[in-house]
Amino acid sequence: MSEQLGTLEELPQDYREQMAAAGVAPLWPMMRNVLPHDAPRPVTRAGHWSFPALRPLLLRAGELTPVEKAERRVLVLSDPGRGTGAMQATATIYLGLQLLLPGESAPAHRHTPSAVRIVVEGLGGYTVVDGERLPMEPGDLVLTPGGEWHDHGHDGDEPVIWLDALDLPLFVQLEGSYAIEGELQAQRNRPDASQVEYSAAGLAPSRRPGRGARRYPMMRYPWAATETALRQMAAYGEGIAELDYINPETGEDVLTALGFTAMMLTAGQVETPPLRSCSSAFHVIAGSGRSEIDGQVIEWGPKDTFTAPVFARIRHEAESEAFMVRIHDRPLQEKLGYYEERAR
Repeated sequence: MSEQLGTLEELPQDYREQMAAAGVAPLWPMMRNVLPHDAPRPVTRAGHWSFPALRPLLLRAGELTPVEKAERRVLVLSDPGRGTGAMQATATIYLGLQLLLPGESAPAHRHTPSAVRIVVEGLGGYTVVDGERLPMEPGDLVLTPGGEWHDHGHDGDEPVIWLDALDLPLFVQLEGSYAIEGELQAQRNRPDASQVEYSAAGLAPSRRPGRGARRYPMMRYPWAATETALRQMAAYGEGIAELDYINPETGEDVLTALGFTAMMLTAGQVETPPLRSCSSAFHVIAGSGRSEIDGQVIEWGPKDTFTAPVFARIRHEAESEAFMVRIHDRPLQEKLGYYEERAR
């Protein structure tokens, strides 16, 4: 296999001008940019967003911009490799911190990208998805799948903040990203499915003839249940405790392109995962520690968020008992048939 390919500058000037006029370009000078040997060369760089630094900025946004003028009052977490203003934290993952103040409501809409909300702080907030009212309590993971109507409201008396995670960059690249506005939804007068139909692992509503598995049967994954399960795994399992968020009817990941994994590290515990072809974002629910990502050291604390590019060399070390949610694009890569893990 050739290591040194010809360059554009080696071609005669008149030939380059003729190609430009014809709207074509030679592949060989650009081939290594799109097909590097052995592994990708990501633009994405590890990022770290400290919640104590961002919280005052978010609260001030609440003072400066009413929700009616913002529709969604969000500070976008931009990938350092792409620069401030980039609408993505990795190649496939968009992240943003959203604020809703007491008494506010964010209007109903539906859009092609899918989203997950991980609640960071505050009580009294809720999301309505297709008429189902979903309470939002710290640590909860709430789905708003692509194409589903959703709006947000706040009945409490303190700010509510959550982390938005979307597959938005995929839809932007496909030129398929758009939203449709609508009226606030009528809410069904019952608790959400996580409290009624899927409150116990391994149990689901009884199957009936002609009733297939629902695509999104459970929209809210309460953190209290997740933490309990992680503690059980940590007490009786080996290594780091990890749980994937799944569709309780099918066992598949909760969204088509993005996956979510809850993690628990005990004080002093170290994790060195394999090199993964997926990119990841880590949101700290509680605890503190440090992570080394491709040689970059990140000191993280409660409610912080940080990212890792594809095939990153990662080492986590918890200073105290720590809980995190890892957001990743493994489901998309598996569907495309190229997800890979390599030994370190």
